[in-house]
Amino acid sequence: MFPITDPAVSSYILYSSILALKVLFMAVLTGRVRYGKKIFANEEDAKFVNGKLNLNDPDVERVRRAHLNDLENIPAFWMLGALYLTTGPVTKFACTLFRWYTGCRIVHTFVYAIKPMPQPVRGIVYGISYLINCYMAIQIIWHYIGAL
Repeated sequence: MFPITDPAVSSYILYSSILALKVLFMAVLTGRVRYGKKIFANEEDAKFVNGKLNLNDPDVERVRRAHLNDLENIPAFWMLGALYLTTGPVTKFACTLFRWYTGCRIVHTFVYAIKPMPQPVRGIVYGISYLINCYMAIQIIWHYIGAL
């Protein structure tokens, strides 16, 4: 097991924290879009600012889907990244995986929710981050397969 001062562990902690802030930012972004358009999912919120009740606004739903995508993928990174560190990976490679994963998730949000771009941009950055999670999972399984 690596000590907390190990560069791979520090890298994991840094990028995990960035991703946590990113997830929190998505809630703020959703609120910003809702308030900007005065479109809300709850009647009491709409009444509070003299807005409208609408559950299907395309701009709000795009941001919500991007947020949901983060909630479906980033927790897996947190779990897999921590377990991956227990396999004794090459430090520079682990740091690179963590950096790329985080960068791809940030770009994914940008091209999905902030400045929508045509495919395949979003699919490529999603795919890279997905493959990084898969790679770490396979390495963990391979490392611990003898425990069966």
